[in-house]
Amino acid sequence: MEARAHTGRLDELLHEVRRQMGRGAGADPRAVLDWLGRQIDADVALIGSAGAVETSTARFPRQILPSLERTLSRLAGGQMTAAVTESGAFQVRLEALGPRAPRPVLVVAGTSAPTREAASLVSHAGSLIALLDRAQDADTTLRGYQHKARQLRFAVFSALLAGDLTLARRMTTGAVPALLDAERLRVYLLHCPSEDRDRLAQNYQDGSGYHGTGLMVHCPAFKEHLICLVADGSADEFADKATDEADGEPDNEVTDDAGNASADGPQVTQGQGAVLRRLVRDNPHYALGISSPYPLGATAEAYGQALHALAAARHTPERVAAYLGRTPLVPLLPRTEAGAWARALLRPLGSTPRATLDITRLAVTFPRSAVARLLDISRNTVSHHLGRVAATLGLDLGDVRTRAALDLAFCLAGGQPDGGFGAEHGRPEPTLDELFRTEPAHAWAREFLRPLQSTRGRDLYTTLRAWIDANTDAQRTARHLGLSRNTVRAHLRAAEHLLSRDLLTTGSGIHDLVHALHITGLQPVD
Repeated sequence: MEARAHTGRLDELLHEVRRQMGRGAGADPRAVLDWLGRQIDADVALIGSAGAVETSTARFPRQILPSLERTLSRLAGGQMTAAVTESGAFQVRLEALGPRAPRPVLVVAGTSAPTREAASLVSHAGSLIALLDRAQDADTTLRGYQHKARQLRFAVFSALLAGDLTLARRMTTGAVPALLDAERLRVYLLHCPSEDRDRLAQNYQDGSGYHGTGLMVHCPAFKEHLICLVADGSADEFADKATDEADGEPDNEVTDDAGNASADGPQVTQGQGAVLRRLVRDNPHYALGISSPYPLGATAEAYGQALHALAAARHTPERVAAYLGRTPLVPLLPRTEAGAWARALLRPLGSTPRATLDITRLAVTFPRSAVARLLDISRNTVSHHLGRVAATLGLDLGDVRTRAALDLAFCLAGGQPDGGFGAEHGRPEPTLDELFRTEPAHAWAREFLRPLQSTRGRDLYTTLRAWIDANTDAQRTARHLGLSRNTVRAHLRAAEHLLSRDLLTTGSGIHDLVHALHITGLQPVD
């Protein structure tokens, strides 16, 4: 009978330990100590490896600890595994826990010596507390590893954004991700609830902290974005993990001129990309933007395309859109004249620190708060750098047309004030209007705005022009047009879909819109 009762109490102890192991916030040994104290009619304390009480039952007599100091020291140091002694009116049993010194010690104090069954329960409880502690340590280590792996993935992504493949490989020496051996990649930009990003990145993570031939990177600026870099044409174990979800149907989605999903045309990347598309299909709050394939050194361009594709995807029934390749404006401008214009605009920044230039290049496109999160600096620091540039150039960086012109100059100059263009003495510096009056620029603008030629599109065109005139202030736009602010926002979202440009989330497509409207307002040169 006593044996069955003892076995029953051990089952209760295991049940309590399983309950503790299932806690999301980590194990709490206090619950085990309380259970043990009730079973053996004694009070219990857990003395940590540093010699202090970590937790105890409510009535544990802490005044006995000074007299136990020497015994506790020997137990913690590994010279003893258990001891029985007296301290005043208390019978005390001490047991060291775990294999590594300094070890925590379980101290049991009662008015009588523990029975054999009670001593057995103490030993079992001590062993299970040690296991709980080791499990907690392992969990802490795993969380630390996941955090560092996430940081390294972002560092690799940042190096690729800067076009520095050598740096990306150097920072991953010993475990170079397979992605860096690919010739080309696509950027898949997944919009999902922010709390899902950790789960997705961990579910598809391999033993090296990467994702097969791809990388999943948390976007620090936009909490709903998971940036997925995928080697073009890859199909590996990343896809295998989703086998149970697969429906056996091929994924051949591309987009038409407006970013709508279509079953015709070349296939986008299978394998990893197919997994992401299935995630969107099965989760109504997800959306996916897909870039064209790019060399690794042009990751920034691929990321920009994915941003625009995502803006279009959010307005399609499938919530998936691939970027439709269009010729950008920059290579269509006359190189010599465009270089002279960019150099003239940026010349005052010749002695500006590189950090200020880098921050400015980001801040003319993204919101200041997003730039601060991206670079892990304060918003005030971003504003300080921008204020320095605005004062140097004598420009108002709060004006959307000014930001668009400055961004164009940076693109033409490769981000540097001198731009690598040679000086041209004796020639007058061209104006932006002169660059935009060329026929290639007009052809680009007409093609850009072509989706707005329908009856519905003309209403959107009116809203877009008024929105730019109002410096992208939706409330001012609404007052000017006699519309509600919600109607203006709805028009902007519809325009995102038609133009395949992000206008509201990051605003990265606003500059193309500014330039297109500017160009079409000019008379082309014959």
